Amino acid sequence: MADLRSPSDDNLPSNNEQRDRTSSMSLGTTETTTAAPSQNGGATTSNGDAPVGAETPSAPASEVSRQVQDVLSSDIGVATMLNQLKASIASAKEFALFLKKRSHIEESHASSLKKLSRISQETMHQPDHRQGTFAQAYSEMMYIHERMAENGSQFAQSLQLMHDDLLELAAVAERSRKGWKANGLAAEQRVADLEAAMRKSKAKYDGLAEEYDRARTGDTSRNSGKMFSLKSKSGPQHEEDLLRKAQAADQDYQSKVQTLQSEKAELIARTRPEAISALQDLVKETDSGLALQMQKFASFNEKLLLSNGLSISPIKGHGSGGPRSLREAVMAINNEKDLHDYLISHYSKVANHNGEVKYEKNPILATARHPGMGHQSNASVSNVLQNSGPPPGQGQQQQQQQQREMPPPARPGGPQQPAEPPRDFMPPNMPASQQQRPSSQHQHQPPQSQQHGRSFSANNLLNQPSQQQQFQSNRNSGVVTSRYNGGSMASQGPPQLGALPFQTSQSPPPQQQQQQQQQQQPASPPQQSQWQPPQQQRQSNPMQQYPPQGPPPGAGGYPPHNKPPSGPGGPASNAASPVFGLSLTRLYERDGLPVPMVVYQCIQAVDLYGLGVEGIYRQSGSLTHINKLKTMFDTDSSNPLLDFRNPENFYHDVNSVTGLLKQFLRDLPNPLLTTEHHSELIEAAKIEDDIVRRDSLHAIINSLPDPNYATLRSLTLHLHRIMENSHINRMNSHNLSVIFGPTVMGTDPSTSIADAGWQIKVVDTILQNTYEIFDDE
Repeated sequence: MADLRSPSDDNLPSNNEQRDRTSSMSLGTTETTTAAPSQNGGATTSNGDAPVGAETPSAPASEVSRQVQDVLSSDIGVATMLNQLKASIASAKEFALFLKKRSHIEESHASSLKKLSRISQETMHQPDHRQGTFAQAYSEMMYIHERMAENGSQFAQSLQLMHDDLLELAAVAERSRKGWKANGLAAEQRVADLEAAMRKSKAKYDGLAEEYDRARTGDTSRNSGKMFSLKSKSGPQHEEDLLRKAQAADQDYQSKVQTLQSEKAELIARTRPEAISALQDLVKETDSGLALQMQKFASFNEKLLLSNGLSISPIKGHGSGGPRSLREAVMAINNEKDLHDYLISHYSKVANHNGEVKYEKNPILATARHPGMGHQSNASVSNVLQNSGPPPGQGQQQQQQQQREMPPPARPGGPQQPAEPPRDFMPPNMPASQQQRPSSQHQHQPPQSQQHGRSFSANNLLNQPSQQQQFQSNRNSGVVTSRYNGGSMASQGPPQLGALPFQTSQSPPPQQQQQQQQQQQPASPPQQSQWQPPQQQRQSNPMQQYPPQGPPPGAGGYPPHNKPPSGPGGPASNAASPVFGLSLTRLYERDGLPVPMVVYQCIQAVDLYGLGVEGIYRQSGSLTHINKLKTMFDTDSSNPLLDFRNPENFYHDVNSVTGLLKQFLRDLPNPLLTTEHHSELIEAAKIEDDIVRRDSLHAIINSLPDPNYATLRSLTLHLHRIMENSHINRMNSHNLSVIFGPTVMGTDPSTSIADAGWQIKVVDTILQNTYEIFDDE
């Protein structure tokens, strides 16, 4: 890089050799801090030869110097120097403007490059991108770009300082030029005026002298027109008058000549040289300052390119230490190693499948081919089921379920028994005592389910015993069931919390269940029981008391909304029951729904019509529509007009649906993530390690009340579907977290500003780890 050194670097004084490139230039000291510049602005070389860039003069130096002095000492010297100074000032301003624009361009480029590098590096560190050697090489590449951005930022700052120095230099020169223009040109103008007055006086003096001469000699040929004047004087009188006037003109002319001589002598001796010298100094100072800034500009460009080059490919010393070059970092990517490391990291998740896969025919289908065997086939089915070896405590339940599946024999002449629901629609977690439909008793029985445990992260799940995973139902699992009204299959409704696997209840032992079933069964077989009205059947049927639900067409394990309301004691009879402003626990106790109907309908509408809407949940809906829908839910949430599968029911405005959902969450007395766990969530969000932060939030979520957990799960899975379409709707996890952070965690006026960022971090972590925290079932 020695060839790129500026030509004037060898002539700089020793005390300025270490001068920082961001240092400012001192005005008026150019001649002592730089090499003596030539009059044409070029710097001299180190060996004292002719100025760089200057042509070899054709005339001798003495002739050039004489011509320069003649111009400077003439009456046009001041005006000429003023014009030259004006040109120097204009050049300095133009170069300063160039430096300012170049500084803005470099600063914008540097800031954009730095921002791009950081955003790309943060995105690449997310779990859904490649890791290993590729991630390390990419981080080094982004670090090199950040170094280049810093170099560009320093270069822009240096150019800005140079711009300020040039503007200051031009301002000082312009002020001085105005002063010397007034002084120098005033003296020149005064001498010019005196010279004009002297010439006028001389002309008058010469004219009077000629007239006196003609009057004295009697030559009247030129004054023939004045001979007939009425008041003409005699010859001697006229001669005396002309003589007197000629003498006065002579004195006036003589005095003007003397004044002009003194003023001109003063101008030539003192005023003009002072102005010329001052203007020369200003021109030299301006030109030297401009040349110095141009030299610095060239030097800074060299340093910028050199710094960027060293950032991309640093010079290695004798040792092996030091950062790698961009080429070395990229060449260090090992795709095969990254793939193997990724596959090895999933080795612990490989399931151990022992035993061969065999075809086993279902005994029910085997007996269905012989319908004439009647009760004999039923007995054979029971024997086969007993030999299949069910788990302990489930044998009685399976036998009773098989008995319910057998078609009852027809009674001749008697009324037909209502059709029993098929076994495939029974909830898998409901005990046999509830699956056995009572025919004569009208006693309500509480729903029973297996003991549940909330899911943990994948690492924690692998450490759980396999037996517990087999028999303990996961809280995140959905329940696929159906609802019946009387003996016929009715339309479906929202899932009931009592039928979900995470609803805790104390199930009696198998023997006690069998005794209860025997006590509840009538003396006559179920096939012989009397028919009951639908209302009595709803009161006596525990399936109607806690109706489980199956997945609806389209989403999330929820059924369609347009169902007939259940009986007076059923949970769906919520006419004139408020929904907004009540806690989730109270809504569940009243309606029996794990996820409130308004939340389910809003999620269903957005899943059907809003996944491709740009800015979903960010755009505001119609306040009038939101208030109307809110009033309808508070009046009767089972209204068929609140079935959001029909877009006409929400005015074809999906943004009003999102506004209604956010309004419901904001109106909760206790936020969705609860005030009790607010501080714990904030502390968990401050954890830097992604895995530890995720597991900490997972543990807190598992401790939420059941209605809060179910609602949070449905909302999170829904928002994750929004994220999967972020290439269309522009709503990634961060954008959704900004919207739902304060909504699901609540706002405390005393800590809202301090906790705002951590609330966003909490929701962002939950959304990015949706399937690690919740099961998609």
